[in-house]
Amino acid sequence: MEKADKLFFRETVKKDIMTLKHIADIIVTLAVWTYYIAGFLIFFSPLYFISYIFSKNLEKSWQKLNHLFLKSFFGLVKFITPGLSYKIENKVLALRSSIIVSNHISYLDPIFLVSLYEKQKTVVKSVFFKVPVFGWILKTSGYIPSTTGGDFDLLMIRHFEAMESYLESGGNLFIFPEGTRSRSGNIGQFSKGAFKIARKCKAPIQVLFIKNTDRLYRPDKFWFNTCVPNTISVELIASIEPDYDSKDFSISNLMEHVRSLMQQRYENER
Repeated sequence: MEKADKLFFRETVKKDIMTLKHIADIIVTLAVWTYYIAGFLIFFSPLYFISYIFSKNLEKSWQKLNHLFLKSFFGLVKFITPGLSYKIENKVLALRSSIIVSNHISYLDPIFLVSLYEKQKTVVKSVFFKVPVFGWILKTSGYIPSTTGGDFDLLMIRHFEAMESYLESGGNLFIFPEGTRSRSGNIGQFSKGAFKIARKCKAPIQVLFIKNTDRLYRPDKFWFNTCVPNTISVELIASIEPDYDSKDFSISNLMEHVRSLMQQRYENER
């Protein structure tokens, strides 16, 4: 009977802990997404409006505002999420004038990288450019649609023609060459876009590895996963300066080399 009582007690405590965790998940999720919407409208939209009127370089100004807004967002996420911490290498934060490629494991990855760099561009799903207001912010911030066709053709041409000078001015372009999130963490097949841009601009390629954003915001789940030890990290696993003028240069070989670096890093974590 005593053994049964102990088992019942442990099961009761376990259920109580899971209930409290679920409550914490709900509170954190509602708080951070409320800030994402209301915080933008209350605190940041006036800054965008002022910048729209007075800024001489609207793209640069709005990229910086995007960075500050998302930096504050992830600061809040860390502050109110039990068990969460960040570990970002200084050499990651110091990156400039580069094509940055990374693994992709969570919806949080793109906005997390925006929070790291004041001057950044990235490729965004074209459907988001059609969303009222949000699409306008994306276009004005200099972000690039993922597909061509219609109005996107001129927009993409304009960005690509200006990309070399943008990188020379210290900006970064980050792209997830898998194109979509990996559910397993295993590195998927790459598209050539990032590597074609790097060759055109003769830009270095910085290879990042993101870890544990999928543990915080799990695939197919709405609630943030709180009350568990979790460190989101971003590390620079390779810095590559290809000889684009070499007769032996191959985009396919470069892609496979970068993919193998990411895959090896993933396997080392298993």
